[in-house]
Amino acid sequence: MLTPHLPPSVARRWFLQQCGVGVGAAALSALMHSDGYAADTTNPLAPKGPHFKPKAKRVIFLFMAGAPSHLELFDNKPKLKELDGTLPSPKLLEGYRAAFINPNSKLLGPKFKFAKHGQSGAEISELLPHTAKIADDLCIVRSMVTDAFNHAPAQLMMNTGAVQFGRPSFGAWTLYGLGSESKDLPGFVVFSTGQKGPSGGNACWGSGFLPTVYNGVPFRVGAEPVLYLNSPKGIDAGLQKDTLDTISALNRMKLDETGDPEIATRIASYEMAGRMQTVAPEVMDLSKEDKKTLELYGAEPGKPTFANAALLARRLVEKGVRFVQIYHEAWDQHGSLVADLKKNCKNTDQACAALITDLKARGLLDDTLVIWGGEFGRTPMVQGGNDGRDHHPNAFTMWFAGGGIKGGQTIGASDELGFNVVEDKVHVHDLNATLLHLLGFDHEKLTFKFQGRQFRLTDVHGEVVKKLLA
Repeated sequence: MLTPHLPPSVARRWFLQQCGVGVGAAALSALMHSDGYAADTTNPLAPKGPHFKPKAKRVIFLFMAGAPSHLELFDNKPKLKELDGTLPSPKLLEGYRAAFINPNSKLLGPKFKFAKHGQSGAEISELLPHTAKIADDLCIVRSMVTDAFNHAPAQLMMNTGAVQFGRPSFGAWTLYGLGSESKDLPGFVVFSTGQKGPSGGNACWGSGFLPTVYNGVPFRVGAEPVLYLNSPKGIDAGLQKDTLDTISALNRMKLDETGDPEIATRIASYEMAGRMQTVAPEVMDLSKEDKKTLELYGAEPGKPTFANAALLARRLVEKGVRFVQIYHEAWDQHGSLVADLKKNCKNTDQACAALITDLKARGLLDDTLVIWGGEFGRTPMVQGGNDGRDHHPNAFTMWFAGGGIKGGQTIGASDELGFNVVEDKVHVHDLNATLLHLLGFDHEKLTFKFQGRQFRLTDVHGEVVKKLLA
């Protein structure tokens, strides 16, 4: 008896699909869905419902990569100034490990003045005059802690909930859980505006073991925000359409055969690229903004600045983009602390405040979650003579606005030297649990099966920080 020809790649799935009057195919589809595949494999970015009604529908993450000094920006320490030039207590340093310096280095007092702002009385550095004006919109958390004290693992920890490569980023989890409201633009867009990209690399916005359709898509800030958007010479619209239609038909045949979500990703990416050719140039053209708005941000069309990226973030979320992240890698002040902090704040302060003001004026802030912060803080001890600080995971500051955040408050406290958290400690896992809660998810239930077990952004940790919630 001759054996009938079977598709060479997936004979077992062919059998299930073709036999039993389709019952096998239905069962396979259900199993794939339970393993984390999108219910609609032809449109994995379709909008989805969260576990409960969300406060936030979209996210803008202003990532100050390199780790800004909380001691110069948000966490005023008069006692540290008083003890400038003295040695820290040996008891304080028990078990402490620094990245580069000898922990038994002299203490370094804050380099800039602080003042209270807004009805909330938030203490903010003189380096951030624009942020000071929006103090009552912010929830400042001065009690953040993390597990890593070097840049790459700490950036991965903040973005993916783990210090090792291979986990999905917060943006990817958000897109996986909610889908995208934009059919013509990526659901997760990434900018990099500092001196270099983040130390954690593409993994900071990667999809890890989730289907790659949930990856962040890097855009550039400048004259050509999206590379290769225009068709090559000699390729007209008709030829391009015929080519894409043929490729799509072949991909859909393979998708029907295997159910592989990576093929759905390929289909979606081709279709998205075609639509972006029409939509993206208009969205990314800042010259269409009025003069008042450009001045509010300090934006200059065509230049690769943080201000331009912040304004583009607002334009993108208006168009339905779910998650926008801006990396400004410039905050690693082992030396030149005073000069570099002045420069960094000048480059970012106005645009950060403008983003909050602009979103609020357009009625978008209530359901747009805005996050500001880096991967850890800086040591109270000196590095680089008398003008630098080392990495410090024990205490640092982040701020949040919009999207269900209770503004006009400061949460948590570090000790009198800014060394350890002494009140309302917020671990990165707790932060991620809270952010997912604002997006309408129980962080313990937003999972994906990989290597035999269910994974989540918060791993096996995390508690929602209720004080952050409006």
